[in-house]
Amino acid sequence: MKRTFDFLVSAVGLIVLAPVMLVIAWLIARSSPGGALFVQARVGRSEKPFDCYKFRTMAKGAPVAGSHEVSGSWITPVGRRLRSLKLDELPQLYNVLRGDMSLVGPRPCLPNQAEVIAARRARGVFDVRPGITGIAQLASIDMSTPEKLAEADRRYIDSRTFWGDLRIIAATALGRGSGDAVTR
Repeated sequence: MKRTFDFLVSAVGLIVLAPVMLVIAWLIARSSPGGALFVQARVGRSEKPFDCYKFRTMAKGAPVAGSHEVSGSWITPVGRRLRSLKLDELPQLYNVLRGDMSLVGPRPCLPNQAEVIAARRARGVFDVRPGITGIAQLASIDMSTPEKLAEADRRYIDSRTFWGDLRIIAATALGRGSGDAVTR
């Protein structure tokens, strides 16, 4: 049921939000050099890498690292706004449609985040698809605390329900949680 829900919501979301996404892409392209989309390898279900799509929120040439490891000075003004509204995540609906991700689940990490990968591996977090949002994100637990993150991810996996996922989606849409921290 979860995969069917993910597929239908992402398909409808991509269609309905296409005009909004086009405006966002135009704003990004107009405000700073570089493409509007940011594609980065992430670790998915069964530890298989996949290309994760997001709107670009950092200046061209920013270091390839987790948000908590990169200076906030790399974030563009438009990017700061997109992040605050969580609109930079909209292209991930394509990842959900493809089956790389789910709407709700553990946030996907980078292949070079060895501590996060080890903590998640030890708790079986890679048994599920990563999500656009999840309980760790809502609780403002980011990749800088791998053990705490993996524990929150495991709690989600052990207690997930359809209605629980709907609550997480609603809380995310209402602006709860801060996602990954960015250094100043």
